[in-house]
Amino acid sequence: MAGILSEPDNDMSKRLIVGVTGASGSALALETLRQLSRAGVETHLVVSEGAGVTIAQELGSSGLGDLTSAASLVHDPRNLAAPIASGSFRTDGMIVVPCSMRSLAAMAHGFGDNLLTRAADVVLKEKRRLVVVPREAPLHEGHLEGMLKLARLGAIIAPPVPPFYTKRETMQGMIEEIAARLIGWSGIEPGPEMTRWGEPS
Repeated sequence: MAGILSEPDNDMSKRLIVGVTGASGSALALETLRQLSRAGVETHLVVSEGAGVTIAQELGSSGLGDLTSAASLVHDPRNLAAPIASGSFRTDGMIVVPCSMRSLAAMAHGFGDNLLTRAADVVLKEKRRLVVVPREAPLHEGHLEGMLKLARLGAIIAPPVPPFYTKRETMQGMIEEIAARLIGWSGIEPGPEMTRWGEPS
């Protein structure tokens, strides 16, 4: 995976970065990208170097290809000269889904040691929306301190907690529901996958 693999649609008015790390939850990343695509959002995908093994385990050998196909543009995580590494490149924010504790710690302390963590740092410093989807359990004090630091910097900490009251009957249905909520928290109107309390399905 190197460089930009496809060109964006010039009619797209929204632009979002999607970071995928090596934590468990590849299916949620894929569904988030698919819903954003259906919503007409230009997506810039960065997959960390450590995510390949998890993606293959959870989505199969075609998993990485499925992720990149669902994105508008794909960036090499080592390319710190990519547009999303600069605050002058306009975006509406970023979703890191799933987010490993290693990447979370790097973002909390502004390391910017790869394109994913650098892009997140840019989003924070430019006061754009950063939605972080941590996948770990149980959590020790260091994990919690990292989340608190990110929250104080302005990030939205959104563990993929299943909303059981929606009574989704399948795992895929719950994945669709959680992805829609992540999109809503990023400031983009979610699609029909989103269940709203007190409103018709």
